[in-house]
Amino acid sequence: MKAYTHYPLTPLIHKWVTGLTEERNLLFEAIEQYQSPINIQHTKPFKENIKGYIEVFEKYGLDYKIFFARKANKSRCFVRKAAKLNQGVDTASYRELAQALELGLNKEHLISTAAVKNKKLISLCVANHIPIIIDNLDECKLIQAVSEELNANATVIVRLSGFQYVGNTLPTRFGFHLGEATEFIESSFGEAGIFNRLTYSGLHFHLNGYSISQRGECLLQSIKLIDSLNEKGIETKSLDFGGGILMNYLQDKDQYAAFMQGLKASVLHQIPAITYQHDPLGMVILEGTIYGEPTVYPYYNEVNKASFLDEVLNYKNDQGQPIHELIKVRNLQIRIEPGRSALDQAGITVAKVAFRRKDTDGEWLFGLEMNRTQLKSGSSDFLLDPIHVPKFKSENPEKTYGYLVGAYCLEQEQLLKRKIEFDQFPEVGDLIVFVNTAGYMMHFYESEAHLFELAENLVYHSDSHTFTLDEETKALSQET
Repeated sequence: MKAYTHYPLTPLIHKWVTGLTEERNLLFEAIEQYQSPINIQHTKPFKENIKGYIEVFEKYGLDYKIFFARKANKSRCFVRKAAKLNQGVDTASYRELAQALELGLNKEHLISTAAVKNKKLISLCVANHIPIIIDNLDECKLIQAVSEELNANATVIVRLSGFQYVGNTLPTRFGFHLGEATEFIESSFGEAGIFNRLTYSGLHFHLNGYSISQRGECLLQSIKLIDSLNEKGIETKSLDFGGGILMNYLQDKDQYAAFMQGLKASVLHQIPAITYQHDPLGMVILEGTIYGEPTVYPYYNEVNKASFLDEVLNYKNDQGQPIHELIKVRNLQIRIEPGRSALDQAGITVAKVAFRRKDTDGEWLFGLEMNRTQLKSGSSDFLLDPIHVPKFKSENPEKTYGYLVGAYCLEQEQLLKRKIEFDQFPEVGDLIVFVNTAGYMMHFYESEAHLFELAENLVYHSDSHTFTLDEETKALSQET
């Protein structure tokens, strides 16, 4: 077999992260104070990302609202920053909504998109006049009952499904079918409707995946529905196409392509393993044939964030009219709910090296004081090279290759499945910095198995070069 070839995946790194890793003392002091691992957030990149979206909307003179998808990160600092930017927060649970209200956000800055809405959540929404994205009839019945109890009305936004794309229906488990939506909205809401406590306000959809053309087609079909409703005297105030706005994690397109090619050779055992025990990252291998593609986020994207939004708004109908013109002429407010992309470059996760050892295959394992749920999303692996911050720089460094493993007592407890290159051999007490983890990576799946405490969440203040505690973990543990 050929000699091992390493496939680097060099991440884009914001200058605040570079500064922290070069001036290492603050990181070591924070680990000493709060213990490993820690999550560090910085709101400046978040502000930059939101402003990028604002510039696109304002370029076309659109009425717009950006709702940060809070589920992507539980730290309060981003909720506060969204409000300061006069934008909103998309909440997906009772606690998320209650916390946003405690932080002073009002109904113009909040919506509830929770997949499961119980009476407690709906009561909070109705009492505070928070618009509710409705998904099914049972929700409507519960909102009606709660509204009657509170002697109040509820504002609802209808989530849609059943969109057609290249001759097929886009599959989803959410929403009211597009073909039935006109009749449903006409018969359900307002004084004469079966849910007469519910006031219809707008339409919403959220697509799985990251296709610009799918979003364009769904927006065009939603606009046709809006026109149909308008003919019946039913006003639609807003149209929300959710999130799924691509971002870019990596510096080099060729590196990403080379890794993907190398991965396929590796899982077929044509070259030495570049993932732990030739892990296929979601591909299926049968009798020497690869089926499917790696189930990972598309980490390299030249069209991303603001340019992605711009392309969606410039998607044209059959008459050549771009979506932004169709939105503007109808006096609609266009809305988005970015999560991952709003948090691009806004956070890092830092952990301390606890041990070094070789496994039975002779591969170096570097154990960190963290577990894999503290760096986990729906992607089969996080395809970014971490930063090794040694406590002491070696006078004669030699490159080392190995795997980062965590604290759960499982054979599959790899923090990253990909083999990592280190410029010098990691020592106990060194730090590993995982970059760009704020969006979904640090919080979405974190757990407290083994009774491990959750990571502390710190907020970095670049002007004073200091950290403050976000207080999020403590606040959640104190709530009932």
